[in-house]
Amino acid sequence: MPSKEQSDILVGKYFEAVDPVYPIVHQEAFQKDYEDFWLLQSVDRKHSDGSLVALVFVMLAMGTQFVAIASPDEKEQTAEFYISASHQALRVINYLGRPSLRTMQTMILIIYFLMNDNHASDAWAFAGILTRHAYALGLNRDPSVIARNAHPFEKQQRRKLWQAVLFQDTFFSIILQLPPNALHSDCRLEDLAPEVHPSLTLDGASDISYITSMWKLANIVQTSVCVPRSLDIPIATHAVQRANLIAKFERIYFSVPKPFRNFNEAAICELASRSKRLARQALFLTSNYYHCLMLIYADEHDDLELDVHGTLDAAHQAISSFFLLHKLFEDEARHRAFSEALVIGELVKSRPDMIAFDIKKMGAKDDLLRMIGILGVMSEQNVVARTRVSVLSKYI
Repeated sequence: MPSKEQSDILVGKYFEAVDPVYPIVHQEAFQKDYEDFWLLQSVDRKHSDGSLVALVFVMLAMGTQFVAIASPDEKEQTAEFYISASHQALRVINYLGRPSLRTMQTMILIIYFLMNDNHASDAWAFAGILTRHAYALGLNRDPSVIARNAHPFEKQQRRKLWQAVLFQDTFFSIILQLPPNALHSDCRLEDLAPEVHPSLTLDGASDISYITSMWKLANIVQTSVCVPRSLDIPIATHAVQRANLIAKFERIYFSVPKPFRNFNEAAICELASRSKRLARQALFLTSNYYHCLMLIYADEHDDLELDVHGTLDAAHQAISSFFLLHKLFEDEARHRAFSEALVIGELVKSRPDMIAFDIKKMGAKDDLLRMIGILGVMSEQNVVARTRVSVLSKYI
Protein backbone atom coordinates (compact mmCIF):
# COMPACT_ATOMS: atom_id res chain seq x y z
CA MET A 1 0.00 0.00 0.00
CA PRO A 2 1.06 3.62 -0.43
CA SER A 3 1.66 5.88 2.56
CA LYS A 4 -1.31 6.93 4.66
CA GLU A 5 -1.05 10.47 3.27
CA GLN A 6 -1.13 9.29 -0.35
CA SER A 7 -3.87 6.79 0.39
CA ASP A 8 -6.00 9.54 1.94
CA ILE A 9 -5.65 11.63 -1.23
CA LEU A 10 -6.69 8.76 -3.52
CA VAL A 11 -9.57 7.59 -1.33
CA GLY A 12 -10.73 11.21 -1.10
CA LYS A 13 -10.66 11.42 -4.91
CA TYR A 14 -12.70 8.22 -5.09
CA PHE A 15 -15.45 9.70 -2.90
CA GLU A 16 -15.35 12.92 -4.92
CA ALA A 17 -15.43 11.47 -8.45
CA VAL A 18 -16.76 7.89 -8.29
CA ASP A 19 -19.04 7.71 -5.26
CA PRO A 20 -21.59 10.16 -6.76
CA VAL A 21 -22.10 7.81 -9.73
CA TYR A 22 -22.10 4.59 -7.67
CA PRO A 23 -23.16 5.62 -4.14
CA ILE A 24 -22.86 2.10 -2.70
CA VAL A 25 -20.30 2.59 0.10
CA HIS A 26 -21.52 4.25 3.29
CA GLN A 27 -18.76 6.80 3.76
CA GLU A 28 -18.95 7.18 7.53
CA ALA A 29 -18.98 3.42 8.19
CA PHE A 30 -16.12 2.89 5.74
CA GLN A 31 -14.08 5.76 7.16
CA LYS A 32 -14.18 4.25 10.64
CA ASP A 33 -12.90 0.87 9.39
CA TYR A 34 -10.33 2.61 7.20
CA GLU A 35 -8.91 4.69 10.06
CA ASP A 36 -8.86 1.64 12.37
CA PHE A 37 -6.87 -0.22 9.72
CA TRP A 38 -4.21 2.48 9.59
CA LEU A 39 -3.94 2.56 13.40
CA LEU A 40 -2.70 -1.04 13.34
CA GLN A 41 1.00 -1.78 13.40
CA SER A 42 2.34 -2.83 9.99
CA VAL A 43 2.84 -6.41 11.15
CA ASP A 44 -0.79 -6.64 12.28
CA ARG A 45 -2.35 -5.35 9.07
CA LYS A 46 -1.88 -8.71 7.37
CA HIS A 47 -4.52 -10.09 9.75
CA SER A 48 -7.08 -7.47 8.69
CA ASP A 49 -10.36 -8.27 6.99
CA GLY A 50 -9.39 -9.11 3.41
CA SER A 51 -12.62 -7.67 2.01
CA LEU A 52 -11.72 -4.28 3.50
CA VAL A 53 -8.23 -4.46 1.97
CA ALA A 54 -9.77 -5.35 -1.41
CA LEU A 55 -12.19 -2.42 -1.18
CA VAL A 56 -9.43 0.03 -0.23
CA PHE A 57 -7.28 -1.13 -3.16
CA VAL A 58 -10.07 -0.66 -5.70
CA MET A 59 -10.67 2.83 -4.29
CA LEU A 60 -6.96 3.57 -4.69
CA ALA A 61 -7.14 2.33 -8.28
CA MET A 62 -10.13 4.51 -9.14
CA GLY A 63 -8.70 7.50 -7.31
CA THR A 64 -5.53 7.10 -9.39
CA GLN A 65 -7.60 6.99 -12.59
CA PHE A 66 -9.11 10.38 -11.86
CA VAL A 67 -6.34 12.22 -10.04
CA ALA A 68 -4.00 14.55 -11.93
CA ILE A 69 -0.58 12.90 -12.36
CA ALA A 70 2.20 14.31 -14.54
CA SER A 71 3.01 11.01 -16.27
CA PRO A 72 0.05 9.20 -17.94
CA ASP A 73 2.09 5.99 -18.13
CA GLU A 74 2.74 6.15 -14.41
CA LYS A 75 -0.96 6.76 -13.75
CA GLU A 76 -2.00 3.75 -15.85
CA GLN A 77 0.61 1.41 -14.36
CA THR A 78 -0.15 2.48 -10.79
CA ALA A 79 -3.91 2.15 -11.25
CA GLU A 80 -3.59 -1.31 -12.81
CA PHE A 81 -1.24 -2.39 -10.00
CA TYR A 82 -3.85 -1.36 -7.41
CA ILE A 83 -6.70 -3.10 -9.26
CA SER A 84 -4.59 -6.27 -9.48
CA ALA A 85 -3.94 -6.04 -5.74
CA SER A 86 -7.68 -5.65 -5.10
CA HIS A 87 -8.45 -8.76 -7.12
CA GLN A 88 -5.67 -10.66 -5.37
CA ALA A 89 -7.12 -9.68 -1.97
CA LEU A 90 -10.50 -11.04 -3.10
CA ARG A 91 -8.86 -14.30 -4.13
CA VAL A 92 -7.06 -14.62 -0.78
CA ILE A 93 -10.40 -14.54 1.07
CA ASN A 94 -12.01 -16.94 -1.46
CA TYR A 95 -14.58 -14.43 -2.70
CA LEU A 96 -16.00 -16.95 -5.17
CA GLY A 97 -17.08 -19.22 -2.34
CA ARG A 98 -17.82 -16.59 0.29
CA PRO A 99 -19.49 -13.53 -1.23
CA SER A 100 -20.44 -10.66 1.08
CA LEU A 101 -21.86 -7.16 0.77
CA ARG A 102 -18.35 -5.71 0.89
CA THR A 103 -16.95 -8.07 -1.76
CA MET A 104 -19.95 -7.11 -3.91
CA GLN A 105 -19.10 -3.42 -3.51
CA THR A 106 -15.53 -4.18 -4.54
CA MET A 107 -16.59 -6.18 -7.59
CA ILE A 108 -18.95 -3.44 -8.82
CA LEU A 109 -16.10 -0.95 -8.61
CA ILE A 110 -13.60 -3.30 -10.31
CA ILE A 111 -16.02 -3.63 -13.23
CA TYR A 112 -16.41 0.15 -13.42
CA PHE A 113 -12.61 0.50 -13.40
CA LEU A 114 -12.23 -2.05 -16.22
CA MET A 115 -14.86 -0.24 -18.32
CA ASN A 116 -13.04 3.07 -17.83
CA ASP A 117 -9.75 1.35 -18.66
CA ASN A 118 -11.07 0.00 -22.00
CA HIS A 119 -11.10 -3.65 -20.89
CA ALA A 120 -14.71 -4.30 -21.86
CA SER A 121 -14.38 -8.06 -22.38
CA ASP A 122 -12.77 -8.52 -18.95
CA ALA A 123 -15.46 -6.36 -17.36
CA TRP A 124 -18.25 -8.34 -19.06
CA ALA A 125 -16.87 -11.67 -17.83
CA PHE A 126 -16.41 -10.36 -14.28
CA ALA A 127 -19.92 -8.87 -14.35
CA GLY A 128 -21.31 -12.36 -14.92
CA ILE A 129 -19.77 -13.50 -11.64
CA LEU A 130 -21.09 -10.38 -9.93
CA THR A 131 -24.68 -11.06 -11.04
CA ARG A 132 -24.55 -14.68 -9.88
CA HIS A 133 -23.20 -13.52 -6.52
CA ALA A 134 -26.01 -10.98 -6.24
CA TYR A 135 -28.56 -13.74 -6.80
CA ALA A 136 -26.76 -16.05 -4.36
CA LEU A 137 -26.88 -13.37 -1.64
CA GLY A 138 -30.51 -12.63 -2.44
CA LEU A 139 -29.83 -8.98 -3.26
CA ASN A 140 -32.53 -9.18 -5.93
CA ARG A 141 -35.10 -10.09 -3.28
CA ASP A 142 -37.07 -7.73 -1.08
CA PRO A 143 -34.98 -7.47 2.13
CA SER A 144 -38.13 -7.29 4.24
CA VAL A 145 -38.91 -10.81 3.00
CA ILE A 146 -35.53 -12.54 2.67
CA ALA A 147 -33.69 -10.69 5.46
CA ARG A 148 -36.58 -9.86 7.77
CA ASN A 149 -34.46 -9.67 10.93
CA ALA A 150 -31.61 -7.67 9.40
CA HIS A 151 -30.77 -4.20 10.69
CA PRO A 152 -32.42 -1.39 8.66
CA PHE A 153 -28.92 -0.22 7.65
CA GLU A 154 -28.17 -3.62 6.08
CA LYS A 155 -31.52 -3.65 4.28
CA GLN A 156 -30.74 -0.22 2.85
CA GLN A 157 -27.29 -1.39 1.71
CA ARG A 158 -28.79 -4.47 0.04
CA ARG A 159 -31.24 -2.36 -1.96
CA LYS A 160 -28.54 0.11 -3.01
CA LEU A 161 -26.24 -2.72 -4.08
CA TRP A 162 -28.95 -4.39 -6.14
CA GLN A 163 -29.71 -1.10 -7.89
CA ALA A 164 -26.00 -0.75 -8.74
CA VAL A 165 -25.87 -4.31 -10.11
CA LEU A 166 -29.05 -3.70 -12.13
CA PHE A 167 -27.89 -0.34 -13.47
CA GLN A 168 -24.39 -1.56 -14.34
CA ASP A 169 -25.69 -4.70 -16.05
CA THR A 170 -28.31 -2.75 -18.02
CA PHE A 171 -26.06 -0.10 -19.48
CA PHE A 172 -23.19 -2.51 -20.02
CA SER A 173 -25.63 -4.59 -22.08
CA ILE A 174 -26.51 -1.46 -24.06
CA ILE A 175 -22.85 -0.76 -24.87
CA LEU A 176 -22.01 -4.32 -25.96
CA GLN A 177 -25.45 -5.23 -27.38
CA LEU A 178 -25.46 -8.43 -25.31
CA PRO A 179 -28.29 -9.94 -23.19
CA PRO A 180 -28.91 -8.41 -19.75
CA ASN A 181 -28.58 -10.73 -16.75
CA ALA A 182 -30.07 -8.83 -13.79
CA LEU A 183 -33.68 -9.47 -14.79
CA HIS A 184 -35.30 -11.16 -11.80
CA SER A 185 -36.16 -9.10 -8.73
CA ASP A 186 -38.94 -8.24 -6.32
CA CYS A 187 -37.01 -5.36 -4.72
CA ARG A 188 -39.13 -2.23 -4.50
CA LEU A 189 -37.42 1.06 -5.12
CA GLU A 190 -40.01 2.91 -3.04
CA ASP A 191 -38.66 1.10 0.04
CA LEU A 192 -35.36 2.98 -0.15
CA ALA A 193 -35.06 5.04 3.02
CA PRO A 194 -34.78 8.85 2.68
CA GLU A 195 -31.04 9.07 3.24
CA VAL A 196 -29.26 12.35 2.49
CA HIS A 197 -25.56 12.77 1.83
CA PRO A 198 -24.07 15.54 4.05
CA SER A 199 -23.37 17.77 1.03
CA LEU A 200 -26.86 17.39 -0.46
CA THR A 201 -29.32 20.03 0.66
CA LEU A 202 -30.27 21.40 -2.75
CA ASP A 203 -33.78 21.38 -4.20
CA GLY A 204 -34.73 18.25 -2.26
CA ALA A 205 -32.25 16.10 -4.20
CA SER A 206 -30.29 13.30 -2.55
CA ASP A 207 -28.40 10.13 -3.37
CA ILE A 208 -31.65 8.23 -2.89
CA SER A 209 -33.49 10.35 -5.45
CA TYR A 210 -30.60 9.78 -7.89
CA ILE A 211 -30.59 6.01 -7.19
CA THR A 212 -34.37 5.84 -7.61
CA SER A 213 -34.21 7.73 -10.91
CA MET A 214 -31.50 5.45 -12.31
CA TRP A 215 -33.45 2.42 -11.09
CA LYS A 216 -36.61 3.53 -12.94
CA LEU A 217 -34.60 4.17 -16.09
CA ALA A 218 -32.78 0.82 -15.92
CA ASN A 219 -36.06 -1.08 -15.53
CA ILE A 220 -37.59 0.26 -18.74
CA VAL A 221 -34.29 0.11 -20.67
CA GLN A 222 -33.78 -3.58 -19.88
CA THR A 223 -37.07 -4.79 -21.30
CA SER A 224 -37.61 -2.27 -24.10
CA VAL A 225 -34.07 -1.74 -25.42
CA CYS A 226 -31.55 -4.30 -24.09
CA VAL A 227 -33.53 -7.46 -24.79
CA PRO A 228 -34.56 -6.66 -28.41
CA ARG A 229 -31.09 -5.35 -29.31
CA SER A 230 -29.42 -8.47 -27.91
CA LEU A 231 -31.65 -10.60 -30.17
CA ASP A 232 -31.40 -8.32 -33.23
CA ILE A 233 -35.15 -7.73 -33.27
CA PRO A 234 -36.86 -4.33 -33.64
CA ILE A 235 -37.17 -2.10 -30.60
CA ALA A 236 -40.47 -0.93 -32.07
CA THR A 237 -42.43 -2.62 -34.84
CA HIS A 238 -44.17 0.55 -36.11
CA ALA A 239 -44.16 4.32 -35.68
CA VAL A 240 -46.99 4.41 -33.11
CA GLN A 241 -45.22 1.90 -30.88
CA ARG A 242 -42.02 3.95 -31.11
CA ALA A 243 -43.90 7.13 -30.18
CA ASN A 244 -45.52 5.39 -27.20
CA LEU A 245 -42.16 4.05 -26.00
CA ILE A 246 -40.55 7.48 -26.28
CA ALA A 247 -43.47 8.93 -24.30
CA LYS A 248 -42.82 6.37 -21.52
CA PHE A 249 -39.16 7.37 -21.39
CA GLU A 250 -40.10 11.04 -21.24
CA ARG A 251 -42.54 10.46 -18.38
CA ILE A 252 -39.80 8.75 -16.38
CA TYR A 253 -37.28 11.51 -17.14
CA PHE A 254 -39.68 14.29 -16.15
CA SER A 255 -40.57 12.47 -12.93
CA VAL A 256 -37.03 12.77 -11.55
CA PRO A 257 -36.08 15.69 -9.27
CA LYS A 258 -35.44 18.92 -11.16
CA PRO A 259 -31.67 19.19 -10.52
CA PHE A 260 -31.18 15.97 -12.51
CA ARG A 261 -33.18 17.11 -15.55
CA ASN A 262 -32.60 20.87 -15.61
CA PHE A 263 -30.25 20.26 -18.48
CA ASN A 264 -28.57 23.22 -20.10
CA GLU A 265 -25.03 24.46 -19.76
CA ALA A 266 -25.83 27.45 -17.56
CA ALA A 267 -27.99 25.38 -15.19
CA ILE A 268 -25.42 22.58 -14.85
CA CYS A 269 -22.56 25.02 -14.25
CA GLU A 270 -24.64 26.81 -11.62
CA LEU A 271 -25.50 23.45 -10.02
CA ALA A 272 -21.80 22.48 -10.00
CA SER A 273 -20.98 25.73 -8.19
CA ARG A 274 -23.32 24.61 -5.40
CA SER A 275 -22.81 20.83 -5.46
CA LYS A 276 -20.32 19.06 -7.70
CA ARG A 277 -21.79 15.76 -6.52
CA LEU A 278 -25.26 16.60 -7.85
CA ALA A 279 -23.77 17.95 -11.08
CA ARG A 280 -21.95 14.66 -11.70
CA GLN A 281 -25.14 12.70 -11.04
CA ALA A 282 -27.19 14.96 -13.33
CA LEU A 283 -24.70 14.56 -16.18
CA PHE A 284 -24.50 10.78 -15.75
CA LEU A 285 -28.29 10.36 -15.67
CA THR A 286 -28.82 12.67 -18.63
CA SER A 287 -26.17 11.06 -20.83
CA ASN A 288 -27.61 7.58 -20.26
CA TYR A 289 -31.19 8.73 -20.82
CA TYR A 290 -30.45 10.44 -24.13
CA HIS A 291 -28.20 7.60 -25.29
CA CYS A 292 -31.16 5.24 -24.98
CA LEU A 293 -33.47 7.70 -26.76
CA MET A 294 -30.91 7.89 -29.55
CA LEU A 295 -31.04 4.11 -29.98
CA ILE A 296 -34.85 4.13 -30.14
CA TYR A 297 -34.95 6.89 -32.76
CA ALA A 298 -32.18 5.16 -34.74
CA ASP A 299 -33.95 1.79 -34.84
CA GLU A 300 -34.93 0.89 -38.40
CA HIS A 301 -36.18 -2.12 -40.33
CA ASP A 302 -38.52 -2.93 -43.20
CA ASP A 303 -41.58 -1.43 -41.49
CA LEU A 304 -39.97 1.50 -39.72
CA GLU A 305 -37.64 4.22 -40.97
CA LEU A 306 -34.84 5.69 -38.91
CA ASP A 307 -35.85 9.08 -37.49
CA VAL A 308 -32.85 11.15 -38.52
CA HIS A 309 -33.75 14.35 -36.69
CA GLY A 310 -34.85 12.54 -33.53
CA THR A 311 -31.60 10.54 -33.53
CA LEU A 312 -29.46 13.65 -34.04
CA ASP A 313 -31.31 15.57 -31.32
CA ALA A 314 -30.90 12.76 -28.76
CA ALA A 315 -27.26 12.18 -29.76
CA HIS A 316 -26.60 15.92 -29.41
CA GLN A 317 -28.06 15.97 -25.88
CA ALA A 318 -26.04 12.89 -24.88
CA ILE A 319 -22.76 14.18 -26.30
CA SER A 320 -23.42 17.62 -24.79
CA SER A 321 -23.42 16.02 -21.33
CA PHE A 322 -19.97 14.66 -22.16
CA PHE A 323 -18.76 18.10 -23.22
CA LEU A 324 -20.03 19.56 -19.94
CA LEU A 325 -18.40 16.75 -17.96
CA HIS A 326 -15.15 17.51 -19.76
CA LYS A 327 -15.52 21.24 -19.09
CA LEU A 328 -16.26 20.82 -15.37
CA PHE A 329 -14.32 17.64 -14.50
CA GLU A 330 -11.79 17.13 -17.28
CA ASP A 331 -9.93 14.14 -15.79
CA GLU A 332 -13.20 12.23 -15.42
CA ALA A 333 -14.48 12.59 -18.98
CA ARG A 334 -12.35 9.95 -20.71
CA HIS A 335 -14.08 8.53 -23.87
CA ARG A 336 -17.69 8.23 -22.73
CA ALA A 337 -19.45 9.73 -25.77
CA PHE A 338 -17.60 7.98 -28.59
CA SER A 339 -20.69 5.94 -29.60
CA GLU A 340 -22.80 9.11 -29.94
CA ALA A 341 -20.09 10.67 -32.10
CA LEU A 342 -20.11 7.57 -34.32
CA VAL A 343 -23.88 7.81 -34.82
CA ILE A 344 -23.66 11.52 -35.63
CA GLY A 345 -20.81 10.94 -38.08
CA GLU A 346 -22.62 8.14 -39.86
CA LEU A 347 -25.78 10.21 -40.29
CA VAL A 348 -23.93 13.29 -41.51
CA LYS A 349 -22.07 11.21 -44.07
CA SER A 350 -24.73 8.74 -45.22
CA ARG A 351 -28.00 10.69 -44.86
CA PRO A 352 -27.23 14.29 -45.91
CA ASP A 353 -30.40 14.41 -48.04
CA MET A 354 -32.56 13.57 -45.00
CA ILE A 355 -31.13 16.35 -42.82
CA ALA A 356 -33.48 19.05 -44.03
CA PHE A 357 -32.17 22.02 -42.05
CA ASP A 358 -28.65 23.28 -42.62
CA ILE A 359 -28.48 24.52 -39.03
CA LYS A 360 -29.11 20.99 -37.71
CA LYS A 361 -26.47 19.54 -40.01
CA MET A 362 -23.94 22.18 -38.98
CA GLY A 363 -24.73 21.50 -35.33
CA ALA A 364 -24.05 17.80 -35.88
CA LYS A 365 -20.73 18.57 -37.58
CA ASP A 366 -19.80 20.94 -34.74
CA ASP A 367 -20.44 18.13 -32.21
CA LEU A 368 -18.26 15.79 -34.26
CA LEU A 369 -15.42 18.31 -34.61
CA ARG A 370 -15.53 19.14 -30.90
CA MET A 371 -15.33 15.46 -30.00
CA ILE A 372 -12.38 14.96 -32.34
CA GLY A 373 -10.68 17.96 -30.75
CA ILE A 374 -11.06 16.55 -27.21
CA LEU A 375 -9.90 13.10 -28.26
CA GLY A 376 -7.05 14.69 -30.18
CA VAL A 377 -5.63 16.15 -26.98
CA MET A 378 -6.02 12.78 -25.25
CA SER A 379 -4.42 10.97 -28.19
CA GLU A 380 -1.02 12.47 -27.44
CA GLN A 381 -0.78 10.03 -24.53
CA ASN A 382 -3.46 7.42 -25.27
CA VAL A 383 -3.49 4.86 -28.07
CA VAL A 384 -7.25 4.23 -27.85
CA ALA A 385 -8.01 7.94 -28.21
CA ARG A 386 -5.65 8.10 -31.21
CA THR A 387 -7.54 5.26 -32.90
CA ARG A 388 -10.88 6.92 -32.23
CA VAL A 389 -9.70 10.21 -33.71
CA SER A 390 -8.78 8.30 -36.87
CA VAL A 391 -12.20 6.62 -37.00
CA LEU A 392 -14.18 9.83 -36.50
CA SER A 393 -12.06 11.90 -38.89
CA LYS A 394 -13.23 9.88 -41.88
CA TYR A 395 -16.72 11.36 -41.41
CA ILE A 396 -15.53 14.95 -41.87
